[in-house]
Amino acid sequence: MIVFRVDRRSGVATYLQLAHQVRQALRLGVLEPGDRLPTAKDVVAATAINPNTVLRAYRELEREGLVEPRPGQGTFVRRSLSRPATAADSPLRAELTDWVDRAREAGLEREDIAALTAAALDARFPAPPPTH
Repeated sequence: MIVFRVDRRSGVATYLQLAHQVRQALRLGVLEPGDRLPTAKDVVAATAINPNTVLRAYRELEREGLVEPRPGQGTFVRRSLSRPATAADSPLRAELTDWVDRAREAGLEREDIAALTAAALDARFPAPPPTH
């Protein structure tokens, strides 16, 4: 089951934050095909956001083919984004967890670690040139 967290100071629209968190859960295998997403009512109770925001996030995921609404039943995961290397017991994930532990032991904070990983990702996955 996914538990949504909303960062009201991030500058990112709340519905996009929810959709992103579902995509991450799909990539990590936390959510799998057939799983039911929390109802809008449950998300509203947990996060104090507008139910239309939850529904907008779910519609976004539906457009991507990741979830499907079932009238009277809820919204269900349609397909996964996970890969074997992202599984909780994968060697690659264990190495990454060890690296994060070492970074914390070295005195780095979450934001420092996020900046380092973002820089490494940017170096290995450069943004495509803008199209005009």
